[in-house]
Amino acid sequence: MIVAQTKAATKLIRIIPVFLFLLLISSGSLRTTKRLEAAVVPHGPRSLPSKQLDGLSLAPPQDEEVVRVNADLVVLNATVLDQDGKFVAGLKRTDFRVFEDGAEQKLATFNTEETPFAAAILLDTSGSMESRLTLGRSAAIRFLDGLREEDVAAVYSFDSKVEQWQDFSPGRDLAPKVFGLKTKLMTALNDAVLRAADDLAKREEKRRAIVVLSDGGENYSRASADKALDHASQAGATIYTVNMSEEGPTRDLAGAAIMKNLAEKTGGRYISTPGGQQLRDAFAAIAEELGHQYTLAYRPLNRERNGKWRAIDVKLSREGVTLRTRKGYHAPKS
Repeated sequence: MIVAQTKAATKLIRIIPVFLFLLLISSGSLRTTKRLEAAVVPHGPRSLPSKQLDGLSLAPPQDEEVVRVNADLVVLNATVLDQDGKFVAGLKRTDFRVFEDGAEQKLATFNTEETPFAAAILLDTSGSMESRLTLGRSAAIRFLDGLREEDVAAVYSFDSKVEQWQDFSPGRDLAPKVFGLKTKLMTALNDAVLRAADDLAKREEKRRAIVVLSDGGENYSRASADKALDHASQAGATIYTVNMSEEGPTRDLAGAAIMKNLAEKTGGRYISTPGGQQLRDAFAAIAEELGHQYTLAYRPLNRERNGKWRAIDVKLSREGVTLRTRKGYHAPKS
């Protein structure tokens, strides 16, 4: 019994120093941690004093400011035709008056130079175009043939998706793959217009056009017609639509209305004849007017960035002529 107690006491004596040693290490480690925290995370408020803030520049970078100013500049490409449908040349800045929501605007720039243009051709390959696809390809070739050497064009198809077959180039031949396209069920017309507008917005040419070869159906787009038109407006693109459906009582009136709306809202033209001499003449007129448009730009007096629609009305001092340009735009939204 005495021996057992003696052994237990001996073990306890050995354990106590070890326990004390561990306790000292733990305490020292805790103090070290607190010192490190104090060095890394200082106490007290972390914001800069107001005097230091006053000395800092909180303005956006210069590039961002340039983008903002350019975004506020409204650019109009205007086509002026006489009673015979011929382009009217020789107009001056003083011949144009621009109104936004009824308020007259001051022109910032005015340009009448003959300049190259970029065009995006959209070929409808949806199911409703099955019997008209060959005619659509022929129309695309005719439009390409009418372009000038300095003009560029890209070719897209659209059905349930939008695909680009030719990038913007001065080439006048359709890519071989376009001749192998087959029709599919659905029609994403709005998505095609939006895609073409976004691609045109990246181009350096100031005159831009979208040529739609379609029967006007729409049943598969993610984008609404308004959104597609907004993108076209932002890109400064004029939309020309050719109704490829067969003329007569069987023509889809709803599809025709869609095509007319795209053209009228952007200052373009709706062409009801899918082939023949009338189409050739229309394409020649389009190429002529795109190269000779009047380009006007202004900074709106209304500086509100509320996303609301603003109507544009351009008046001419000359009588007996017709002017086409876009009807308005949605204001930027901050």
